Amino acid sequence: MAKRLIPTFNRVLVEKILPPSKTNAGILLPEKSSKLNSGKVIAVGPGARDKEGNTIPVAFKEGDTVLLPNYGGDHVKLGEKDYHLYRDEEILGTLHD
Repeated sequence: MAKRLIPTFNRVLVEKILPPSKTNAGILLPEKSSKLNSGKVIAVGPGARDKEGNTIPVAFKEGDTVLLPNYGGDHVKLGEKDYHLYRDEEILGTLHD
């Protein structure tokens, strides 16, 4: 049975994008060759609540490619895949082509 995690409040479920370990020609790349720590948004929560009880929506949507901090977030393993849970304000920004 496949599991689906729906984040609560202003949390965002992200699958990290792993940089390639070698080039098309077969040259192995060092681990530090990739500078961006990025991921793809898999699921978002409904948003946080303010003092009046109004929902503050999350700034990201499913499918966005986001820039992640080097540290932080909670590691989650669902089946064979690894994910990370971040709060909305911990994510640094959205990456566009």
